Amino acid sequence: MSETTRIYTGPTLIAKGLVARLNEIGISPIERNDHDSSVHAGFAMSIANQTMIFIRKDEMAEAQSTIDEFLKEIGEQ
Repeated sequence: MSETTRIYTGPTLIAKGLVARLNEIGISPIERNDHDSSVHAGFAMSIANQTMIFIRKDEMAEAQSTIDEFLKEIGEQ
């Protein structure tokens, strides 16, 4: 994922809200939930209900104001 940058790590429901906001401006982020992946594989080594959101580095300038606004609205910034 060297071409991407992590923009959020936190509760899955909040992450889904951020993904929806980014989709509205034409950005399709990558969602990664290691806990769900490990459960499907038969072991659980991560924190439940934590999702990481990544976007392409070249989309960061376009996405930054949306990310900042969303985090401010939910009280995380």
